[in-house]
Amino acid sequence: MLRTRLWMGAILIALTVGVLILDQWLGGWCPFLFVTVVTLAGLGCIELRELLDSALRPPSWLSFLSVIGFVVINWIRPLGELLGKSTDPWHAIVGLLAGIVLAAFLWEMAVFRKPGACVQRMAIAVWMAGYLGLLPCFLIQLRWRTAGSTAGETQLGSVALALAIFVPKCCDTGAYFTGRLLGKHAMAPVLSPKKTWEGAVGGLVAAIAASIGINRFGPVLHGIGTEAAFGLTVGIAAMMGDLAESLIKRDSGRKDASQAVPGFGGVLDIIDSILFASPVAYSWLA
Repeated sequence: MLRTRLWMGAILIALTVGVLILDQWLGGWCPFLFVTVVTLAGLGCIELRELLDSALRPPSWLSFLSVIGFVVINWIRPLGELLGKSTDPWHAIVGLLAGIVLAAFLWEMAVFRKPGACVQRMAIAVWMAGYLGLLPCFLIQLRWRTAGSTAGETQLGSVALALAIFVPKCCDTGAYFTGRLLGKHAMAPVLSPKKTWEGAVGGLVAAIAASIGINRFGPVLHGIGTEAAFGLTVGIAAMMGDLAESLIKRDSGRKDASQAVPGFGGVLDIIDSILFASPVAYSWLA
């Protein structure tokens, strides 16, 4: 199990670094980031729907169009730059969220026949869109953290994205290994029995170290104090994201979201910490 986790972790790191490097070389359209995020969002949507009771699942068309729509809409920024316009994607993102709420209502109104779980399905549809669609927008937008397109600015966008991805995952890794070696005091025994306070401390130390190390390729953070604060706050958000997904799985009576990724579980088990950490990283870096 540990060997599988290490090998798969190395593969995932190599793939992520490859995406960052290739997109930096290709310019502002970031096609590899697009394919990667759309794929992960779609797979995460499948897993999340499977965790839900069938009576509470929103219609599949609404679930997938909402989640994928949030991801795709981020690319109006490079499109606007190509057309010589300054395009702020956040207006479109807010508009899409409003459209999802309206679509959920209209669908349930159209299919309603008798009292049931229509309110729950509408709420879950909006929640799924927010969790797997809206939160990744904060991550994606870090790729275009500057308005210009010079090589130096493109590199800073790559470093910002790397910070938002690797700091949470280093926190996960540090917590996992520290907890295995030194863990004695349970941190959240109901949600995640194997997580310990010792592991949490080790994870935060790893997050701070990752923040300091990755920022050397920029820098996008200025001063070691800022780097440490970034690692600490993003690491805490990452741990909350991990526990948040544990809440979903425990409520569904499942240990892992799926078995799609050997050694880790499902796609949701990999991206959960990044999802929660992305808005925090964005507040530091955008």
